[in-house]
Amino acid sequence: PSGSLLYPYGPHQGDETNPKHDDGTSEAISLSVPFTFYGKTYQTVFVNNNGVISFDGPVRQYTPDPFPLVDGHPFVAPYWADVDNVLGGDIFYRQTTDPVLLKDISQDITQYFPENPFTATWALVVTWDHVAYYGSTSEKGNTFQAVLTTDSKMFYIIFNYWDIQWTTGAASDGDAETGLGGTPAHVGFNSGDDTNFYNIPGSQTDAIINITTTSNVKVPGRWVFRVDDFQAPDVDPPQLNNNCWL
Repeated sequence: PSGSLLYPYGPHQGDETNPKHDDGTSEAISLSVPFTFYGKTYQTVFVNNNGVISFDGPVRQYTPDPFPLVDGHPFVAPYWADVDNVLGGDIFYRQTTDPVLLKDISQDITQYFPENPFTATWALVVTWDHVAYYGSTSEKGNTFQAVLTTDSKMFYIIFNYWDIQWTTGAASDGDAETGLGGTPAHVGFNSGDDTNFYNIPGSQTDAIINITTTSNVKVPGRWVFRVDDFQAPDVDPPQLNNNCWL
């Protein structure tokens, strides 16, 4: 969409598309540039349908748990909830060194972190495009994106939220008609070491539906973090507007 926060995505950008499987995942993706997350460097990621990018193995769990997880799995959760791409939507991903895209990403990150000028040399762009929730009896879909990027010295992750219409699948006690209630989506970062983690404010509460209006970089719907040596700016938690879905 024009004016969108989202970086370009889709088959015409050369994206791969995840198979249509509930709780499915991509194949193991070998990174052309190793990615450092909480001080550890990884060469493989999985793009999981349920709103998770994981580093050491796939994640099929559909009801989110708060971080830190005790199972030791390092992963990134742009919007961890029970996606069902059989019912609707697509999950796309690509590794890219496209100079036009990398210039845009570099300018954005340098604007948000001016003390560390950044020139991206690689990015992994993962997009959940109008994805449905498990058990849905509605047409609701969520569109959001995660971008991993580096200049081989600093490592950043960008979350972009374009349209969030549901928070919960029916197997997580959500309402099949509204996609709300139950155990809502979780957004954040789990280092895998039991102590280091970050939960975006509002995670696993009804307020997470308003993540399109919140930010840590003053761009509504965008959150950006340096993740090699994890840094998170302070932010105000999202407020639940009780009129937003009446």
